[in-house]
Amino acid sequence: MAQVTVKPGESIDAALRKFKKMTMESGILKEARAHEHYEKPSDKRRREAAARLRKIAKAKRQAEGREGR
Repeated sequence: MAQVTVKPGESIDAALRKFKKMTMESGILKEARAHEHYEKPSDKRRREAAARLRKIAKAKRQAEGREGR
């Protein structure tokens, strides 16, 4: 659970920015979106496999960019 302590004289906008940053870093919103709708196990495997392939392709592109220098 993300908690933000508001200091005396601190604006609500600053506290809200801190809260949003903490929730993004802790992954609360990502987890909530993942549980928003049921995902079939086969769809989950397909999504995760596609993410792995994207990660591998990105690493290859970066490695090729470093070798070309």
